[in-house]
Amino acid sequence: MYQEAVDPVIQGLDEPCPSSTCQNHVATTMLTATRQSLSDHTIGKDPQAVRTGQRQNRGMRTRLGCLSHKSDSYNDFTAILPDKPNRALKLSTEEATRWADSFDRLLSHKYGVAAFRAFLKTEFSEENLEFWLACEEFKKTRSTTKLASKAHRIFEEFIDVQAPREVNIDFQTREVTRNNVQEPSLSCFDQAQGKVHSLMEKDSYPRFLRSKIYTDLLTQTQRRLS
Repeated sequence: MYQEAVDPVIQGLDEPCPSSTCQNHVATTMLTATRQSLSDHTIGKDPQAVRTGQRQNRGMRTRLGCLSHKSDSYNDFTAILPDKPNRALKLSTEEATRWADSFDRLLSHKYGVAAFRAFLKTEFSEENLEFWLACEEFKKTRSTTKLASKAHRIFEEFIDVQAPREVNIDFQTREVTRNNVQEPSLSCFDQAQGKVHSLMEKDSYPRFLRSKIYTDLLTQTQRRLS
């Protein structure tokens, strides 16, 4: 049943790539259709079939990435700045270059996070960063009454099977996190957050450093100084 839902989309990917002006629209439309088709066949199905469908859904994101190259570039980085989209880019070439020193250096800078988020959107994997950021915010929680509700909200949004923005973690980590959330503490997402951090560091981060989003940003900061 899952294969029937996915086959039409796979066939569409074998057709010639559309013009650059509609690549993003086509990629988004196809990904949405795939998710809906898989969702429609989930209820009442056996767990193994559900897991197979999830793997196909995740794999589809990678295949659809070929349609989004046009978005992997920015001429005006004020469009991705956090909170203040109309402000001038106040970023030095030196600081932007340091993002290549380490993944944590990139995550420690608000413009670094904004640029990395923009890149992940071109790969349909921004949920990884959003989950990591949600965990960082969660660990700042001081109200014990809010701790449980926040923990359940994060689990339902990012961790649970078929979550709206499900991150790619193994079954054991998911179940450990599920148990942790029953009696939440500030560290209940540490294992899952660590796995997602490692995934981004080893996979997405090197591609970000080679992307046009990053190289164009460096070029733009250098032009401001010249």
